[in-house]
Amino acid sequence: MMVTTHAAAALLLLAVPASVLVPEFTAAAVVAALLGGIAPDVDLFVGVHRKTLHFPIYASVAGVVAALVAVAAPSAASVAVAVFLLAAGLHAVSDWFGGSDELRPWERTSPRAVYLHPRRRWLRPLHVVRYDGAPEDFLLTAVFALPAALFFVGPVRLVVAAGLVVAATYTVFRRYVPDVLGI
Repeated sequence: MMVTTHAAAALLLLAVPASVLVPEFTAAAVVAALLGGIAPDVDLFVGVHRKTLHFPIYASVAGVVAALVAVAAPSAASVAVAVFLLAAGLHAVSDWFGGSDELRPWERTSPRAVYLHPRRRWLRPLHVVRYDGAPEDFLLTAVFALPAALFFVGPVRLVVAAGLVVAATYTVFRRYVPDVLGI
C-alpha cells in the first residue's frame, strides 16, 4: 500500500480515538500517527524493504504495551510513543494485505509481502490491494483520509489534502515509475 494510505489509516484509526480520549494530547497523537504510519517505509532507502523496519508483531505488541502505559500515565510522550508504535505495527500488518515488495508488483513474481521476524520468514502477499498505487489503494486512502479531515481542523486538514493530492498523482503514474527510474 502507499505510504499515504498508511498515514491516513493511522490518523483515522489511532489519532482520532486518542484525540477523543485525551484531547490535550491531540497534537502529539497526530504527529505520532503520521510518523508511525510513514516510518516503516524508510527501509525503501536503507536495508531490505518490508523487512528492516517493518515489524508486524513486535511493533504491534510494543504498541499495545505502550498504550497501556499511556492509559495509566497519560502524557504527551506516552501517547505519542503508543500511537507511533501502533501506527508502525498497523503499517507492517497492512502490507501483508497488499501486493509484494517488488518494483512491478502487478506482475506478481515475488512471494514476499512482509517479513515476520519471530518466525524468520516472509509472509506471502494476500493481494487484497493488488499493489501500492492501485486504484483501490487510492480509494482506501480517501476512505481513511476524508473522515480524519472532517474530524481535525486547521493544519491537519491541509496535510490530509496534500496527502490526497500526492496519492492521486502517484496512482495515475504508478505503473510508469520503474520505467522512469530505469529499473
